[in-house]
Amino acid sequence: MIIWVMGLLLIASFICFVIYAMKGGNLTIGFFILTIVWTLVYFLGVPFGIGKPFNVIEETFAQPALTYGSTIIQIICGAWFGRVLVDTGIAASISYRTAKVGEKSPVLATICTALVTCLIFTSAYGVGSAIAIGVILFPILARLGVPKRVAVPVFTLSIGAAMWINSVLFVQFAAFYQDYKSPDGQVIEWGGHYLRFGIAAMIVQMIGVIVFILINAKAIKNGKPYEVGDPDERNVEIPQVPIWTYLLPVVPVALSIIFQWDAVPALFLASIIAFLGTGHMKTYKGFVNILNSTAKTAIGDIGSLIIMLLVLRFFQHAAVTVMADFGPALTSVVPNNEMILAIAVCILAPLALFRGPLELYGAGSAVISILMGMGVFNAWFLFALLVVPSMTCISSCVTQSWNMWAVEYNELEPKTFLKNGVPVYWLCTFPIMGLASLLLF
Repeated sequence: MIIWVMGLLLIASFICFVIYAMKGGNLTIGFFILTIVWTLVYFLGVPFGIGKPFNVIEETFAQPALTYGSTIIQIICGAWFGRVLVDTGIAASISYRTAKVGEKSPVLATICTALVTCLIFTSAYGVGSAIAIGVILFPILARLGVPKRVAVPVFTLSIGAAMWINSVLFVQFAAFYQDYKSPDGQVIEWGGHYLRFGIAAMIVQMIGVIVFILINAKAIKNGKPYEVGDPDERNVEIPQVPIWTYLLPVVPVALSIIFQWDAVPALFLASIIAFLGTGHMKTYKGFVNILNSTAKTAIGDIGSLIIMLLVLRFFQHAAVTVMADFGPALTSVVPNNEMILAIAVCILAPLALFRGPLELYGAGSAVISILMGMGVFNAWFLFALLVVPSMTCISSCVTQSWNMWAVEYNELEPKTFLKNGVPVYWLCTFPIMGLASLLLF
């Protein structure tokens, strides 16, 4: 009887969290409350022989946070390199010159804009970087007459495509699986095994973006020029940087693939080369100033994210502990056929929108904990199962910070943005999940 009571309490709290997340509730607070509730539910069953007592402070709150240090370091280094690309003028120069090259052909210019946005965000990360690039690209697209309903999804979908090989986002998703004991002993980690899939997934999504542009080619060609954003931001002075520095966004990924470098030294080396190549190391004082300013801004950009991820780690440990006792019951209810689950997730991919049950940075965090609690699935399968809809959803969900900025900056109706962006990401989910089955698990 008590097991049923516990199950109902867990389901009720999960449903409340789903509603809370989808209504835009603060995820840090939501995860913390859910951690406490699930821990209390677990201890409810201890007197009845379900589970066993453990040191909550040490095992749920202390150790998960302390063992998360390496992931935080990777996130900080990635955010710092992204800020370096922006503050040294490399990202702005790439964006401006690429868009200007295709000015005589609006369709070509839009495709070039998509490609260069993807290139920059293979290493850059965060809403600050997105704004810095967007205030350059959107006015150019506006002068070319590219409709807002096309320009905004192209920009956000291209950023989303780059996230497949962005180490900052990878380590965030990998943290969900850090404590999972895969039956075959596999571990989720950054490296060649993941990158061969990540690169393929990025290419697929960019093909989807280009097809979207070509479908709207007539509207782009017949579009009338308009103005967007603050007039003072439309004539941004574009810094002059050496052409060879345009390759720097892909340097960290190249070092990981070719030399099997860890993300941290790869990002550090790329940052130093960026400072050197743009003349910011000519004087000691100038180098110290930009070093300090980029680091300060980067850490400020991700401060709230890091706190949320730490609280998420608390919940992950509590959830895995609780669900371990429900594993046998779940196995008889949840299909353990990987193909069936993968197809179902692709069909239901829009449920990742608004932090729903297929979005890891939302209600999906509880879903993956339940699946991990069963202890029967391959680690890379579980990774793909929720990361694929979560990653593609980043491109078109208005709860994503840079997407919301782009929508507001262009004064585009959110429903128009969703109407144009969601079909593209949804259709991309199917081939990307297929690639995952071939290259990941």
